[in-house]
Amino acid sequence: MSTSLDVRQMVRDLERLVTCESPSHDVKATMRCADVLTEIAWRITGRRPEVVSRQDRPHLLWRFGGRTTVLLVGHLDTVWPLGTLDRWPFEVDGDLATGPGSFDMKAGLVQALHAVSTLTDLDGVTLLVTTDEELGSPTSRAWIEEQARGARAAFVLEASADGALKVQRKGVSLYEVIVGGRAAHAGLEPHKGVNAAVELAHQILAVQAFERDGTTVTPTVLSGGTTTNTVPAHAGFTVDVRAETVAEQARVDAAFGALRAHLPGASVEVKGGPNRPPLESSSSAELFARAVRLARQLGLPELRGVAVGGGSDGNFTAGVGVPTLDGMGAVGDHAHAEGEYIVISAMAERAALLAALIDDVRAG
Repeated sequence: MSTSLDVRQMVRDLERLVTCESPSHDVKATMRCADVLTEIAWRITGRRPEVVSRQDRPHLLWRFGGRTTVLLVGHLDTVWPLGTLDRWPFEVDGDLATGPGSFDMKAGLVQALHAVSTLTDLDGVTLLVTTDEELGSPTSRAWIEEQARGARAAFVLEASADGALKVQRKGVSLYEVIVGGRAAHAGLEPHKGVNAAVELAHQILAVQAFERDGTTVTPTVLSGGTTTNTVPAHAGFTVDVRAETVAEQARVDAAFGALRAHLPGASVEVKGGPNRPPLESSSSAELFARAVRLARQLGLPELRGVAVGGGSDGNFTAGVGVPTLDGMGAVGDHAHAEGEYIVISAMAERAALLAALIDDVRAG
């Protein structure tokens, strides 16, 4: 493995990616950014990707040689709408760089490509880049799982707040609870109605009781009713659930399936279920131990591991049984917040660590 990394070039590559805005909902914008990433990758690695279309949405795959042993996972879509650069341009201030999508997670893509460029042997290395991660990976999930199966390790290029690697992510489940009642005049004969809003209140309290240590059950969006003088015949709410283990995710799912109406004449329907399986600590433990050892050998800052509630595509790779280490991307902070930034000097450090991990895993 060569250790030659040009940090100034890494920053120039990052600027090109950040200044090509790529909001998830705008497929054409993500395609433009995919073209920019392809040009950068061609210059760095001499390889062009396979463009994989899923439901008319493009994703990119660089298979550098042979059957996948190590899978690198990233995304180029961001949460920032077109025009964000007009008020918040890409800027470098000392050792920090900022701009929409710089931290989450375009710097991680740059670091991965430069890491790959230092390897003398690329056999078994595959880089997968999606364009819908911020939407929950609706078109890419099955493809990610397909590419991951059989790999020895998956390294996820998501950002790393204050340098901490993500060794555990909660699983995500999403539900919609739909309540039916019966309309009536709220002033003349409310007793003839079945109040869906009251039933909704009972259901919110019921699902709140599904929480326990480590599991969050959060009602989010509520709707219901038609006019101020009508007993509502319909209501509903959505629920965000985060759980640390597959067993806990299944417990909550069964509890949602057992919901029943409280008011006579009311009905309850539940849609949804688990969206992302958890990345359990057992999936990352061995890879994290390797990373700590290699970071010490490289003279890098001591690594920390953290458990977080947010999900990533690493949940999918871990869910199919592949050892997964997340947070291998940029060091910085403020993901999804205006002012997100990366630490420039850490780009080469993390690229070197990723390259060392790839070689270490392939050596076996």
